[in-house]
Amino acid sequence: MGTEDKAKNMGEDLKGKAKEATGKVTDNERLEAEGKTDQASADLKQRGEQLKDAGEDVKDAFNR
Repeated sequence: MGTEDKAKNMGEDLKGKAKEATGKVTDNERLEAEGKTDQASADLKQRGEQLKDAGEDVKDAFNR
C-alpha cells in the first residue's frame, strides 16, 4: 500500500472520529452518523489496499 493512500485513509478515519465525537457531545445524531460513515469508508479503502497488496505478493511469489 502506498504511503500516500495510508495517509489519506488515516486522515479520513480521524476526521470521522472527530465528527462522531463532536456529534455525541453536541447531541447531533446526523453528525455522529456521518462520522461513523467516514470511518467505515476509510476502513473499506484500507482493506481494499491490503487485498491489492496481498494480490501483488502472490503474483511476486509466482514470478520467482
